[in-house]
Amino acid sequence: MSQKVKQLGFEEALQSLEKVVRSLELGEVPLERALELFQEGIALVRTCSSKLDEAEKKIQLLQEGAAGQIILQPAVSLGEF
Repeated sequence: MSQKVKQLGFEEALQSLEKVVRSLELGEVPLERALELFQEGIALVRTCSSKLDEAEKKIQLLQEGAAGQIILQPAVSLGEF
């Protein structure tokens, strides 16, 4: 996955993915360009998925403390499951 795509925020990646999909749906690009767009789309999907996973983990880690304050616990690595 290109470094540029990895650095995009979720909303930016999603907008770029939508543009790629529209271009591919039109079917008016040459095969070579369609393959490039497909690869870019796959990278964007992975970026979006990663961003959503990160957000989900943060939400799951938020817990209400005994005194009613919100605390954030350290993330559990996948190797600890």
